[in-house]
Amino acid sequence: MSLDLLERRLSVPSRQLGAPGPDQAQLEALLTAAIRVPDHGRLTPYRLLVVRGDARVRLGAEMAAIHARNEPDAPAAALAKDRERFNAAPLVVIVIARTTAGHKVPLQEQLLSAGCVAYNLLLGAQALGFGAQWLTGWSAYDADVARLFGLAGNESVVGFVHIGSIREPASEHARAPLADVLGEWSGPPS
Repeated sequence: MSLDLLERRLSVPSRQLGAPGPDQAQLEALLTAAIRVPDHGRLTPYRLLVVRGDARVRLGAEMAAIHARNEPDAPAAALAKDRERFNAAPLVVIVIARTTAGHKVPLQEQLLSAGCVAYNLLLGAQALGFGAQWLTGWSAYDADVARLFGLAGNESVVGFVHIGSIREPASEHARAPLADVLGEWSGPPS
């Protein structure tokens, strides 16, 4: 057994990704594997939207238009970034949390399940030899963007997972040492 994939896991900035992306068979395998997540209560508290081809350009144009409406004084550079945001990676998978309020499974656990889908997309893309990055930004939390995607009242964007071939390698960054984040509980404090 090897933990090599986890030990090498690294997000590749979306601007460093390009074509080709996963072919149809790879995409179906990736998405099928990505939804194998903990799902207490079998609620399936997530769904996916795939954006590729010319739809990426249209999505960027819509994001820029929404941003300009919401913030009329937005700098031109910010609107240009919105327009270009989805153009580098050939595939963007929008992970959407679909939660059920009042269920015995707490909302946090339902959101975490959707988050696991996004993380599995990162790992799966890397396992297939692609790079990936999970992004959010203002658009993940915007009501107009939610309407653009046809989200129901119980749905929210967990993230935009950009997937493609690595055009330039990502640099590794320092990680917290295990000792800084690990503790052991042995009973209530005395």
